[in-house]
Amino acid sequence: MELDLTGLTTRAAQVWGGVRLVPVTRDEPITGLRLHARAYGDEPGVVEVGPRTHYTSYIPHGFVATWFDDDTAVAAYGTQLKRDGAGDGRPARGLRLRSHRRVARRVERNRLRFLPLHVAVEGYLALHFGGPEVVWDEWSRRAIRRGLSPRVEEAYLGARVQGLADALKHFEIHPGQCGVLVYVADALASAFVVPHPDDYRALHTTLLQDMYGELVHHYATLATPSPRFDVRLADDVESVADLRAAAARERAEWARFHDTTMAAGLLGETYAMSRVYRAGDYTLSRFLPTFRLKQENHIGELITDREGRTAYLKTFRLSEAQVRRGHLLTTLAAHDWHLATTATALGVTEHQLGLRLAGAGFGALLREDVLARYRAQGDPRRGTKD
Repeated sequence: MELDLTGLTTRAAQVWGGVRLVPVTRDEPITGLRLHARAYGDEPGVVEVGPRTHYTSYIPHGFVATWFDDDTAVAAYGTQLKRDGAGDGRPARGLRLRSHRRVARRVERNRLRFLPLHVAVEGYLALHFGGPEVVWDEWSRRAIRRGLSPRVEEAYLGARVQGLADALKHFEIHPGQCGVLVYVADALASAFVVPHPDDYRALHTTLLQDMYGELVHHYATLATPSPRFDVRLADDVESVADLRAAAARERAEWARFHDTTMAAGLLGETYAMSRVYRAGDYTLSRFLPTFRLKQENHIGELITDREGRTAYLKTFRLSEAQVRRGHLLTTLAAHDWHLATTATALGVTEHQLGLRLAGAGFGALLREDVLARYRAQGDPRRGTKD
């Protein structure tokens, strides 16, 4: 399934150093669904995913989606900050651990609380989480008993992405803006779309509390200033009408270039969708890519209406290592977790596949003697060749 961004238009980009922000506007705001933020503070959070399964992460904020079953317009609550503890405002000693019941949970009849980006990341972490489905001899008892528990991935807070805070602070919000695409060194880092311009104004700064991948943080640290796309008007502009027509052509050309070239790695791909919650006419889903090696891959979450149009979207760009892990797991699952068959599909030998699993952090899934044999087969000092 592809992302449906019908009714959304990208506007002229704003550049601050290595950060490029591309505003997104709507032809018509969505009034039947609204989002507001709920801030949780600095404590890490634990989410109960299922029986004996928990998701642990830094969770600074959540989103609350409010909707009506008819066409009644609803208003955003705005961003609210609530801190538990002493009234003098001093930080409490020790480390608080905030508990959440699932990454998406209905809190009232027409209100859904969900944890932005964590809906998507939980889907990636849960990818074939149960481990081998067929008990082949090569898999360890731990793999059969515990699967991939625990799965661990790293991410960076938006405030640690160099230049992002300054860009969000200095750039103006476009009239009617309902979202933004964030580029770092002209690599698409994140897409963020909400139903209404008022929602975006309230949630604009929450981009600094979002998660960004290792690749994005690396690019931000080493990036040189991104080029500006300056507009050059033709010499035949002689009136205000000519100027308006030229501006309209430039806006259309920019949107075409952006959507077909700059954002092609996100918008031109198909995704595996998984429904998380149905809220009236709207559906909260998460999606996973096909894990194309050495290419751009995004995971994300979205809310769509009955026609499949996007009301809310938030994405996370995977690093090369995360893509390799996803590719290995999906290929193993597609071949019933049989190492020899999977190795043939990947075009490598069985011991090379074993070493890839170990290098990807999945070495504990293999029996120790099997992994030792693979390492010996790949050791050039033993006189063997791949």
